[in-house]
Amino acid sequence: MSKKTTLIHENWVFRQASPAPSELAQFRPVSQFPTNVHLDLLHHGLIPDPFFAKQEVNVQWVGEKGWVYKTSFATPGAHWVLGGERHVLVLEGLDTYAIVRVNGSEVLRSDNMFVTHRVDDGGGEEGEGENELEIEFDSAFLVGKKIVEEWPGHNWGCWNGDASRLAVRKAQYHYGWDWGPTLLTCGPWRPVYLESYNSRIAELYFTIHVPSSLHDVIITATAEVEGPCSEVVFALTSASGVKISPSTASVSRFKSGNGAITEARFEITDPELWFPHGYGAQPLYRLSATLGDRIDKLSKTLGIRRSQLIRRKFDDPEQKGETFLFEINNVSIFCGGSNWIPADNFIPRITDEKYQEWLGLLAAGNQVMVRVWAGGIYEEQIFYETCDKLGILVWQDFAFACGNYPAIIPEFRENVRKEAIDTVMKLRHHPSIVIWAGNNEDYAYIEGQPNQLGYKHEDKDPDNWLKTGFPARYIYEKILPEVVVGYGGGAPYHPGSPFTPGKGDSADKTAGDIHQWNGRTPYSPASQFDTLAGRFVSEFGMEAFPDIKTIDSYLPKDSKDRYPQSSTIDHHNKATGHERRIALYLVENIRYTFSPIEQYIYATQLMQAECLSTAYRLWRRQWQGPGKEYVAGALVWQINDCWPVTSWAIVDYHLRPKHAYFAVKRELEKFTIGMKRVQVNTPKDKYTNAYTNVDERVQVWIGSFVTEETKGASVVIRAFHLCGDKVAENTLKDDVALESNRSMEIADIRIPGWDGKPDSHRDIVLAAYLIDKDGSTLARRIGFFEPLKYLNLQIPKSLKVSVEDGCVRLSTDVPVKGVAVECTKKGIAFEDNCVDLVPDETVRIGVKGLAKGDDVTLRYLS
Repeated sequence: MSKKTTLIHENWVFRQASPAPSELAQFRPVSQFPTNVHLDLLHHGLIPDPFFAKQEVNVQWVGEKGWVYKTSFATPGAHWVLGGERHVLVLEGLDTYAIVRVNGSEVLRSDNMFVTHRVDDGGGEEGEGENELEIEFDSAFLVGKKIVEEWPGHNWGCWNGDASRLAVRKAQYHYGWDWGPTLLTCGPWRPVYLESYNSRIAELYFTIHVPSSLHDVIITATAEVEGPCSEVVFALTSASGVKISPSTASVSRFKSGNGAITEARFEITDPELWFPHGYGAQPLYRLSATLGDRIDKLSKTLGIRRSQLIRRKFDDPEQKGETFLFEINNVSIFCGGSNWIPADNFIPRITDEKYQEWLGLLAAGNQVMVRVWAGGIYEEQIFYETCDKLGILVWQDFAFACGNYPAIIPEFRENVRKEAIDTVMKLRHHPSIVIWAGNNEDYAYIEGQPNQLGYKHEDKDPDNWLKTGFPARYIYEKILPEVVVGYGGGAPYHPGSPFTPGKGDSADKTAGDIHQWNGRTPYSPASQFDTLAGRFVSEFGMEAFPDIKTIDSYLPKDSKDRYPQSSTIDHHNKATGHERRIALYLVENIRYTFSPIEQYIYATQLMQAECLSTAYRLWRRQWQGPGKEYVAGALVWQINDCWPVTSWAIVDYHLRPKHAYFAVKRELEKFTIGMKRVQVNTPKDKYTNAYTNVDERVQVWIGSFVTEETKGASVVIRAFHLCGDKVAENTLKDDVALESNRSMEIADIRIPGWDGKPDSHRDIVLAAYLIDKDGSTLARRIGFFEPLKYLNLQIPKSLKVSVEDGCVRLSTDVPVKGVAVECTKKGIAFEDNCVDLVPDETVRIGVKGLAKGDDVTLRYLS
């Protein structure tokens, strides 16, 4: 008999567990399947939309109640479990504390949202017919509270959310975060189905050995068979359709009881290599194992790549520490990218198409890495499959974030081990995953506690770790690395993020990765970010308001709260002290106004764009070639939102890019040019503080992030007065050979056109260009004096805009900062936005959905 899979996704109903008010005591149809309770209550109008206005507060009761889900399913054959043929109920995800009953008999208790359950003993009765499936969910919030009470000796503490979340293996952001609401969901959030079989391929996995030569690759495939085992036939097909036969006959070894483990070996002389996007193609092979006469078949895609995390000393003895550098197929990769949180608080309504749209935005923004953050979920397979296809590298966190987890509880440790095994087995075949990290900021949290709760990095005895106030170290440095190695995670393991190997300081900038929040001090573009670099910056960011259409989506019609400081808009910003923080960022850097609200939104988004582009520009400058990879990556916090909110996201909940998205995209282009103004003060003698020579200078550098050398380019700099007059034009370097995959210093010169008078350099706007030998512009950079608030920017008399040939054309008579093109027409997608302009050039912005004659408006800093 061939294996049969029957989806159990129809006729589901739900109700509140007893006791319940009358309107919630009766079963009602679910809104969709998979589902969760909030979606179903919303569907029936039983709760208000928690994303709208301040209605989040009105639904908090939902997370403190129990809920029951029920359906029925037919079992092929005589009863639930037969002697020869097995019928296994598979539940891919239950959120979180659940009792599963089949025909009234309990068959499973779940206490982990992240694991898949297989139930093969339903206790059914003889006879054919329908089987009743019922799942009763308890309140994760209340269960967590009780666990905290039962373990008073543990140091319960965390950043964000209620500390009881630490006891519950549930998506931690459901408890609320500094960018997300508190919405404690429950329900069957992933598919449920029935598998009927005599034998099946329980697992198919593989190892890939890629030598440094990148030739003569060996793939060892393994199939685990459950039940009576006949022949297993392996097949491998390349991305180009070439079928590859095993180099050796399949070898089987029988397990105790029914079943066997079968292996085959494939040898590939010249493999089709998988690269990150921008560095090569993403060919995917397909490996399959077929049991007997098509009794069962299981397939996995794979990408052949040599992936390494390189930690080595620098050529320069003055550079302390070591690299934290990703190499793919012997190519060093500057990992510019983003952090990822779940794209919705109600995960089942994130469609495959929405995942693909999100990740398509990331790839289109020249981002090469995404970090799946620890406070969310282990993402859906479509997420990783899309990353495989697009060539996006994945940094995968395990699901522990910002707190002191109770590993002192033996059952908790065992739960974590099962979760880790389940996760690694599900994800290990994806070529996009290049690192596993144990947690997010848990070491940083502990370092901020009195006496670090007994944490001593130099103590290497795991048994001692459980006796300290930081028992979770046992998870991060014993359980998880054992699982990653033992179950073939296919990527290196890193105990946490941030974490410094060999040291106990998670903020060490000379090794490992750092989260650069710098005490959340105000952004200072002129000098800060190059000094704030680490070897790999896995978090940094700046808040900004979302698109006005996103704000209007949660405001009541004709709302009196449609202004930046309103209580409703404040409710949609969860960051502590956000009012003070955003005000400081703005007032220290640009002039702004609260009204109209659209102009204020623009100011916050311009501020975010300037901050992030400055960081990327100065950190990428420190990627200087082999042996000089002083900064090897920067991941902005964050790409996305889980609800309509003012946050650090560079694309808001409704997939509307903020201006920072485009600023980051420009900084991560294949070719870049950068400038930094510096003031050099030289005392006239060693005794004076009053008499100094002041020189206003500009440093210029270029970057080539392709793997081939580019010859014959030139670097040109122009200087304009704020009134629009060109005051200088110089070719800084001609016939430049851009060495591959690095930044190169070009010049350190006095600001062109400066007359030497104090402060007059502020009125000079610099425009630097990297020109290809054919005359095309490879990169451009416009540099205004900073902070921008000191400038007397001129209102342009001739700021021209036209739409034609799929692009917007912009030109001006005076330098203009941050020109944003806006359009009310639906379905518009800009390829760039919020650009700086100077005279004597036309800037073209690609756009989809805009036709000649369509109205656009311009907004800019003034």
